[in-house]
Amino acid sequence: MPSELLSAFILLALVIDPFGNVPVVNAMLARVAARRRRLVIVRECLIATITLGFFMVFGRKVLEVMHLSQSALSIAGGVILFMIAIRMVFGYPEGIFGPVVHAEPFIVPLAIPLIAGPSAVATVMLMASRSPENIGMLAVALLATMVMTTLLLLAGARLQRRLGDHAMQAIERLMGLILTAIAVEMTLGGIRDFVGTL
Repeated sequence: MPSELLSAFILLALVIDPFGNVPVVNAMLARVAARRRRLVIVRECLIATITLGFFMVFGRKVLEVMHLSQSALSIAGGVILFMIAIRMVFGYPEGIFGPVVHAEPFIVPLAIPLIAGPSAVATVMLMASRSPENIGMLAVALLATMVMTTLLLLAGARLQRRLGDHAMQAIERLMGLILTAIAVEMTLGGIRDFVGTL
């Protein structure tokens, strides 16, 4: 169980990518007062946690209603993860999810899709559908990941000043490399499951 919990935590941390989100969040909240910025970050992280928790708990029902197979979800999730990982590795001036919005964000784009994006939603749904008996452990991993994400984003301005832009980019690209391998494995797993049903 501890190894599965650690594995789930690492996967969610890589998918949500709090280090990579720090410069984007800092840019989004550049015109927001420091005290208000902290409230916005906590609020948006809470909304993202509730969103991901919903899809973790009810993901199987969503799949059944939409008549989607687990292999389709695995392949789609792998493709989305791969696209995001490529943007992380090679870097885009407008950020992973597109141009930065300078007004104070509410739900979009900070909570969704920056934190609880398509890849994170697909990942929690896939994890829950593959191991429904471990839903409690997965919920703990999600909460731990979101607490870490919230703390990193709250410390984001100081973190970026101390580490510098180059170090932040290096961390993001390293995480992108790891995420690329996970995306390929997720896609291959979906293909294996699909071939097995033929």
